[in-house]
Amino acid sequence: MTVLDDRTTAATWPAAYPQGYAVVDVETTGLARDDRIVSAAVYRLDAQGNVEDHWYSLVNPERDPGPVWIHGLTSDVLEGAPLFPEIAAEFAARLDGRVLVAHNAMFDWQMIAREYARAESAAPVRQRLCTIALAKELALPLPNHKLESLAAHFGVVQERAHHALDDARVLAEAFRPSLHAAAERNVRLPLLECRPLTEWASSPERPRIGRQASYGSSYRANSWRPSRKRPACPYPNPGRYETDKPLKQGMRVAFSGDTSVDRELLEDRTVDAGLHVAGSVSRLTSLLVTNDPDSATSKTVKAKSFGTPVVDEAAYTQLLRDVAPADG
Repeated sequence: MTVLDDRTTAATWPAAYPQGYAVVDVETTGLARDDRIVSAAVYRLDAQGNVEDHWYSLVNPERDPGPVWIHGLTSDVLEGAPLFPEIAAEFAARLDGRVLVAHNAMFDWQMIAREYARAESAAPVRQRLCTIALAKELALPLPNHKLESLAAHFGVVQERAHHALDDARVLAEAFRPSLHAAAERNVRLPLLECRPLTEWASSPERPRIGRQASYGSSYRANSWRPSRKRPACPYPNPGRYETDKPLKQGMRVAFSGDTSVDRELLEDRTVDAGLHVAGSVSRLTSLLVTNDPDSATSKTVKAKSFGTPVVDEAAYTQLLRDVAPADG
């Protein structure tokens, strides 16, 4: 009998668990619906979470690379990189027949699905697993749900945060003991369905990377996002945002003033993360996002009177990368 770790053996492994996983990380030009992937990495794991192989590629986003201070990929670095359609087949081969695993998996899946939609194709992914949701299922004693906290809990050393290959490695190493803990307790894995996008719009010809005027103007290009009516938030409001803790699905977020990301796109990303976009500020508002907290708009005045937490756009977009699942 093959011993998988100190407590879980092949004979006791849950039969209902998937037969393979693709641990994924993508770095992007931003968080909006028309943002692009600039690098992607995949660690393929077997049914018990053992690493089979890994793959990494830069991707030319055909636009401004966005937050270089986060991912470190400049226009010069990305100019000679392959376009997404040129890596799509290899990427798909790494995902095929496996559960996509990511930290805040909804974000990674949506960015991947949109890239394949632009290429008039679909990623061969049917299910995804979010390691934030799994950590909650296991009730891991984490101070927050950031990747570095999950890594530290399992003694995994991060070498290059926000580098897709190292983030994927770190997550793969942290996922294996999480998976074994779930198997030992026969925990049902928090698997969610992945549906490929069936509608897309061809974008007009854009300047190649390195030739666009500015970071802000590239964010405002809005040829990709189809217009749609936003669905109601399905999660209950968990209350106000607390500093140094993640956002939680169901929170009510209001926006005030100008934003560098097109407002509608920022609100779409908010809804996609499972948050509620509030048109006004009330005692129930979880958070106000504004780049000018000292302005005398009705929202900022009400936020001050109610004691509503306030953050700027940059802080908010970072918080969107790590939204905690709603309480089950």
